[in-house]
Amino acid sequence: MDIFSVFTMLGGLALFLYGMNVMGDGLSRASGGRLEKILEKLTSSTVKGVLLGAGVTAVIQSSSATTVMVVGFVNSGIMTLERTVGIIMGANIGTTITSWILSLSGIEGDSFLIRMLKPTSFSPILAAIGVVLLMFSKNEKKKDIGSIMVGFAVLMFGMDTMSGAVKPLADVPEFTNLFLMFENPILGMIAGAVLTAIIQSSSASVGILQALCVTGAVSFGSAIPIIMGQNIGTCVTALLSSIGAKKNAKRAAFVHLYFNIIGTIVFMILFYSLNGVIHFGFLGQAADVAGIAVVHTAFNVFATLLWLPFHGILVKLARLTVRDEETVSEGGTAPELPGLRLLDDRFQETPALAIEHCREVCAQMAEITVSALDKAISLLEHFDQEKVEQVRKEENMIDSYEDRMGTYLVQLSKKEIALRDSHTLSVLLHCIGDIERISDHAVGIANAASEIYKKNLAFSEAAVKELQVFSEAVREVVDISMKAIKSEDAETAKQVEPLEEVIDDIGDEMKKRHVDRLREGRCTIELGFILSDLTTIYKRVADHCSNIAVCLIQADNDEYGRHEYLKSLKADDDRYFRTQYAEYSRKYELPERVKGTPKIDMRVRMGGNN
Repeated sequence: MDIFSVFTMLGGLALFLYGMNVMGDGLSRASGGRLEKILEKLTSSTVKGVLLGAGVTAVIQSSSATTVMVVGFVNSGIMTLERTVGIIMGANIGTTITSWILSLSGIEGDSFLIRMLKPTSFSPILAAIGVVLLMFSKNEKKKDIGSIMVGFAVLMFGMDTMSGAVKPLADVPEFTNLFLMFENPILGMIAGAVLTAIIQSSSASVGILQALCVTGAVSFGSAIPIIMGQNIGTCVTALLSSIGAKKNAKRAAFVHLYFNIIGTIVFMILFYSLNGVIHFGFLGQAADVAGIAVVHTAFNVFATLLWLPFHGILVKLARLTVRDEETVSEGGTAPELPGLRLLDDRFQETPALAIEHCREVCAQMAEITVSALDKAISLLEHFDQEKVEQVRKEENMIDSYEDRMGTYLVQLSKKEIALRDSHTLSVLLHCIGDIERISDHAVGIANAASEIYKKNLAFSEAAVKELQVFSEAVREVVDISMKAIKSEDAETAKQVEPLEEVIDDIGDEMKKRHVDRLREGRCTIELGFILSDLTTIYKRVADHCSNIAVCLIQADNDEYGRHEYLKSLKADDDRYFRTQYAEYSRKYELPERVKGTPKIDMRVRMGGNN
């Protein structure tokens, strides 16, 4: 074996690892975060957790990714430590699917059907189809399928290249002696653990071992300890992920470690004890790719069956390793908001799931904002100092949400994400600022109510009735816009702009009526300033709702810019806008003037009332 064979082997290894990565990413994007959400919600029992963990890992092709997600779930408080055990067991079984796929390369036969089952036969066809989908399809799901096909083809080509490059090693005595050394169980486990810890993928390290099998130098006596070590080495990823996490998240990583270490020890003791009595003849035989897959699966199924009745012991061991300590809480340190736990950096390795969590956090922001605004408006009718403090507290919560969410979304935007997720990310990034500003205006309303109460002021009966109509219109426009952003529904968002226009007209009309009341001596300048501030705040709240709605509509239909869209809405031929505008004008019609000039018909200003 010369230097060029070494280069070929390294190139094959690079293609193998890259193909596995591309295929895994494609599978993850194709699932759209749905599998991860199922994993998050449907693990009420250990057995169900095993099945779900195995299924999800088989699809995303990475037990490390599943375990890191589990650490994130525990760290964010989504999942309890006890519920993670089944998922971790299942992940170890699910990851063996890769070795079975690679074992197809060992199929031998002369018939056309058997030859077509060999990956070297059908992977070029998959590559061709995948490239066509990637280059010519505009459908995002088809592109994801193309990535899966191309990734699989590259993986198999890399596997074949590695196998071809290492074949000459069969005639190298040093190479053969190296694997004879690994028949020592301790040395074999160390070698497998180190290799897997370096590349952080047991599937990849098992694939490399399968490629080396073509030399004939790898006996089952060498392969079994190496496979045991590979299962231990894969725990490194979860342990690294738990650094800086909360205690329960660290415990989840240790559950994974203890599951593999103790499972390996028990398996090795039983296996070699039986070997001492029975003397397994196959240990001296050369291992093949299918045999490696069998050993890999057999161990993980054995370990799962071993621990399933005693899964509580794993939790106890993890708690003994990472102990609870009595800590004195530091004064002035604000507790973390529950919703922000969803924004765990570990989830960014699964962008589709991270986007789903961002949507949930944005929905929580919307609910808190609506709550703050409702409380603030109610203060204008019945003042309550405790409610004022609640409004301010909720506004501070929204500030925290907006700061963390903005940073998280910017970090997430640097990841490779699907087009549909990119649209969602863009909408969220634009809208959280408007949601935060609406909460600021809620505080402004609460401050105005406080001023009225402290100065013992009172609006005229006419102003009170007008303000009630104005408040209800503002409540509705906020409610519609928040529902639209939670559902990402462009049709709901289209209801916002007509109502926003009506709110602007109400504000203008109220200012004119107030001037008339001042002239007639039925109101004071001091109340006028407060009413002017409230009118401005209400109109700005509606403007922010308009920003949210237009952003949602633009994401759904990219042909409009903001100004072009608003201009087109108010054109005479936009029947939907004029109809909605007329309906909202009737719904939020101000009471008749008590005295003064006739009120303006707002519908006439927009060019008609039909």
